[in-house]
Amino acid sequence: MITVGIVEDSALFLRKLESYINASADLRCICTCETGAAALDEIPRKAPQVVLMDLQLPDHSGVECTFRLKARLPDTQFMIFTVHEDSEEIFKALEAGASGYLLKRTPPEQILAAIRELHGGGAPMSSEIARKVVQHFRKSPTVSAEIQGLSPRQEEILKLLAQGHVPKEIAEKLGITIETVRSYLKLIYQKLHVRNRTEAVIKYFG
Repeated sequence: MITVGIVEDSALFLRKLESYINASADLRCICTCETGAAALDEIPRKAPQVVLMDLQLPDHSGVECTFRLKARLPDTQFMIFTVHEDSEEIFKALEAGASGYLLKRTPPEQILAAIRELHGGGAPMSSEIARKVVQHFRKSPTVSAEIQGLSPRQEEILKLLAQGHVPKEIAEKLGITIETVRSYLKLIYQKLHVRNRTEAVIKYFG
């Protein structure tokens, strides 16, 4: 069972998220907070494995809350959940310790899949966000020695990842199972000496 905390100032949206999560057999929402102050008090006590964090809270920014909570709960994975696509906010959140970034218009089934992916060591992002990350870190077409050390299939998967595709979409495009894609990604991360999707994409365009 993956335990989840939600920090969201819209009570209506918070309840919808909570119901989506609790309707899933492998996920359970164990705490909900409508303010940053409540999150800073409640989340360390409950220590959920994954936290969905809104950026715009009435008393603190989601970035600040993520930074402070990550320092106290290094094993908890944080996913920013917001309406904003602002590049500056995206990178502030990633620097603060968030490993995922979803837009609120993301369909419920994709939200649940992203929670599982984040808990499994991935870095789920809405495709629009992933493209902004790619554009930000694109520096030169130079291919590093580490990239050259990938097999053709591994490089093909990394390229699709860098284009903003999630593992399920990569599996469909290549006609392989999502488990096979995840196995490839694990090997890619090992070869590139990175921990997640974001770092792999940065290395690819570095």
